[in-house]
Amino acid sequence: MTHKVSACIITFNEEANIRECLESVRWADEIVVIDSGSTDGTAAICREYTERVYVRDWPGHVAQKNRAIDAASHEWVFCIDADERVTPLLRSEIQGALAGEPAHQGYTMPRLTWYLGRWMRHGSWYPDRKLRLFLRAAGRFTGQDPHDRAEVPGSVGRFRGDLLHYSYRGLAHHLRQIDKYTDTMARLKAEAGKGFPLARMLVRPPAKFLKMYVLHAGFLDGAPGLIAAAMGGVYELMKYAKLWEITRRASARDRG
Repeated sequence: MTHKVSACIITFNEEANIRECLESVRWADEIVVIDSGSTDGTAAICREYTERVYVRDWPGHVAQKNRAIDAASHEWVFCIDADERVTPLLRSEIQGALAGEPAHQGYTMPRLTWYLGRWMRHGSWYPDRKLRLFLRAAGRFTGQDPHDRAEVPGSVGRFRGDLLHYSYRGLAHHLRQIDKYTDTMARLKAEAGKGFPLARMLVRPPAKFLKMYVLHAGFLDGAPGLIAAAMGGVYELMKYAKLWEITRRASARDRG
């Protein structure tokens, strides 16, 4: 018995990425897209591949991805981001697992990222395993926005085929994403009542750099590996610096 699978994608202004993503999952039994009000041609491109395109508000990464799962109609779901592509080997492994009786409730796959003209195979960026294929009734996305992760209660298998990731269009785009994501992280920490941890701000940025560049051999990825490790440190610094800024402003309002 072959089990049917729904490819689930969330989008917002992904005109530059979405067509290649959709082409890489044309083999799926259906494609479901949850778009959060794109103002470019994203939705129109998606409708060339599927009628299952829904425009919804933006409740956050975790909630939006769970909406896509809920909108799927098949027993299995394969969740893919707009800037990702399925390789032929990964497609073959997915179809092979679903051709019989799957041995697991979910399957992880290594994600290989293209960054500054190079495939990043070190420095914490690879294998970067992601759980993306799972039983719809068993799996959900959890985590803290913007860092979502899928989970299933049962056993998880492992594929060898890569999921290709075209994450950043260049350094400026990478910095904009760091700014965007650290805004969210700092706000959520502040809302949870977490104070400003000076020790973490001192320790975490250099520790992140050393972990990526030395412990995880980021130096083997040349200049992009050095830059990626440095950006990892910048991410840690900005996350806690923004939390400090939020708590300082809140304290000033309370005194005022």
